[in-house]
Amino acid sequence: MSYAAIAREKAALVERTGLLGEGSALAGRLVARFFIAGFGNAEQRAAWMPRLAAVAISEPSVGVHPKLLTARAEVDGDGYRIFGDKAWVTNGPLAEVFIVLAVTSMEAGRKRYSAFLVPRDTPGLTIDEAPQYRALAPSRHCGLRLDGCRVPHAALLGEPGAAYESMALPFRDVEDAAGLFGLLGAFRFALQRLAVCGAGDAAVLSLGELVGLVAVFAEAAETVIAALDAGELAHQAATLVGLRVMAGELLRRVRAHCNAFGPHDDDSVARVFGDIETALSVARGPRQARAARLGASLVASSC
Repeated sequence: MSYAAIAREKAALVERTGLLGEGSALAGRLVARFFIAGFGNAEQRAAWMPRLAAVAISEPSVGVHPKLLTARAEVDGDGYRIFGDKAWVTNGPLAEVFIVLAVTSMEAGRKRYSAFLVPRDTPGLTIDEAPQYRALAPSRHCGLRLDGCRVPHAALLGEPGAAYESMALPFRDVEDAAGLFGLLGAFRFALQRLAVCGAGDAAVLSLGELVGLVAVFAEAAETVIAALDAGELAHQAATLVGLRVMAGELLRRVRAHCNAFGPHDDDSVARVFGDIETALSVARGPRQARAARLGASLVASSC
């Protein structure tokens, strides 16, 4: 399945339900498309592509910072033993296999990461669906504890020692590109709820401007997802940054419209606003770093 097909299905699901968390149900397809289809061998694709996968990179208190991650995998005969804790694993409570990033070596003081396919029933694997992992209902998240989980060498996914650069970093952009369509569905849902019959001229004008802005957002999101399918997402880096900024501005304007014209007693509108705000807050640091690089590049070119 193409990234575009997954993204459009996400938009349609969120537009229909008004729940950004419903779109997270498709995260398993996104994970399988990127990690297993993109880096797996024929045997791994045959075994795991049809099944629900979840990726485990983040760790408690440190997020995904490569210098601070501590989960490790040690060679053990013809396989590996994995030790460590993971956090905020989307769809983890339902996943049949986890793609776990762990340190496998050090080079000149730098951690080198590998990715492993760890089945749900692996001895030593504990799933923690604690209250702190609940966000964007009804999506489900969890933490993982890996206490000497043994996996065979065949569980190694992709090139050993290169998983952070080749998988973790690019996947952030893949998530953001597909995530645009969850936001798109949420804005479309909100506009339908804000289309109050009998609204006055000022409300109609405001609503029409919002419809136009969402249409621009949709067209640009299609450009980004098409670039992702073509392997050219890097060419749309500025557009991806701009769309995240635009989503924040759209949220501000849609909220202002609702405050001015209503509806004032629709819980589904308040909920979708909260979901959009939560989605925009995830990984805000890396997104700001991308924007800063764009700004620095412009400054450097003008000097």
